[in-house]
Amino acid sequence: MNQKNKIMEIYGLWFADLVTIGISFILSTYLRFGNFRDMGDKAIHFQVCLLFLLFCTVYTFFLDWNRNFLKRSMLKEIKAVVQYHIVMLLVVQTVMYFLQWAEPFSRFVMGLFMVLNVVFTLSVHLAVKQGLRLHYQSDLSQIKVLVITQQEMALQVVARLKESLDVNYRLVGVACPENPGTMSGEVGGVPLVPMTERFIEDMTLKALDEVFLYVPDLKQKQVQRILEGFDEMGVDCHYCLELPGTYSDRGMMDSFGNYSVITYTRFQSSYKRLLIKRVMDIAGGLVGMLITVLFLPFVAIAIKLDSPGPVLFSQTRIGRNGRRFQIYKFRSMYIDAEERKKELEKQNEVQGLMFKMENDPRITKVGKFIRKTSIDELPQFFNVLKGDMSLVGTRPPTEDEFEKYNQYYRRRISMTPGLTGLWQVSGRSEIDNFDDVVKYDLQYIDGWSLTLDVKILLRTVWVVFAGKGSK
Repeated sequence: MNQKNKIMEIYGLWFADLVTIGISFILSTYLRFGNFRDMGDKAIHFQVCLLFLLFCTVYTFFLDWNRNFLKRSMLKEIKAVVQYHIVMLLVVQTVMYFLQWAEPFSRFVMGLFMVLNVVFTLSVHLAVKQGLRLHYQSDLSQIKVLVITQQEMALQVVARLKESLDVNYRLVGVACPENPGTMSGEVGGVPLVPMTERFIEDMTLKALDEVFLYVPDLKQKQVQRILEGFDEMGVDCHYCLELPGTYSDRGMMDSFGNYSVITYTRFQSSYKRLLIKRVMDIAGGLVGMLITVLFLPFVAIAIKLDSPGPVLFSQTRIGRNGRRFQIYKFRSMYIDAEERKKELEKQNEVQGLMFKMENDPRITKVGKFIRKTSIDELPQFFNVLKGDMSLVGTRPPTEDEFEKYNQYYRRRISMTPGLTGLWQVSGRSEIDNFDDVVKYDLQYIDGWSLTLDVKILLRTVWVVFAGKGSK
């Protein structure tokens, strides 16, 4: 979909969602009180409505929840709308609690509002979706596209474009450089267009809006001639820079210096989501540091009475893409732990580049307790505030581990390491193979989302309070 239509769609849905919130709120208030005079504290009442409107705006433009609006099925639309309202309720209720608005506000109005708004929002979304689909399917609204590609890859290109393009795009022809005019028929239901010497001139008589070129084996002079011909006609051209056989979902157009490039990356996410993740890290880091300061006197005394040595332990770890940083923990081992590690290597219970021993003699008595309760990791909130680590991420390896990495292992540090992660909440005490740790880390990287981070954080709280910390 072109940018103009996309902007209209996003802003249109945002405005529709704001209207449904207003209607639902007014209707639920009237059904509860029968008028707008006996609602108690009117200021608080309508300030809650403003909270809902503000949440809708932030959720729409920062989380971009309607980006695949037209492609969502009925079931996915229901799921998206319900999820939107669950998050709305949790966020607004939390703000109301801290502002002390929860007590004077009617619980009946809140419950009725949520039910009505779910129904209204879903109904409006389905109606808008049906209307947009009908509009985009009309001949005037459709964007007619000619595909120019090589014969051996034509069927694959057509199938991929049909699957990925929005409903307002229509493929009107496929032209192959190998087809000088003798070939006819269809490719994936799209008619073949002969590429004769008068190809460009013939195209001037066709209803055509855009051209997609994917011809990696064609000489640059031939490509230039095609681009110049369509440019003179005023037809937009999309020239694909992908190499056959590469991972298409990892490539994106970018600039490097003054050059236009296609960048291949496994980790693709919008700046908005990464910004929200960092804001969550800062907020969580501040709360974590406060908790650390509260625990510090008691933990420090216990560590000092238990064994000689510093209260805090620091070690060089490997961060995102090989960056070194100092990680901080409450000391849970004797001060000669690193030297004694070489003697215990044969008793390692984990296969691969990671050391774990259930009854590790290097761990102090206090150390066993603070590791079991994960108290030893509290100082890492300082690393989170600095930006060396995130609340959720992958496990940061030691320098010794990193020096033995292969290419497959190396990818697990392509993201900022975390205080907790997927493998930590997936039975970390039972994992006995380093490859399983890598598998969980890569699963997290490939499937990262803000929702996944929140789920891992909630599961981490359960793991800690259930006493399932590190052995």
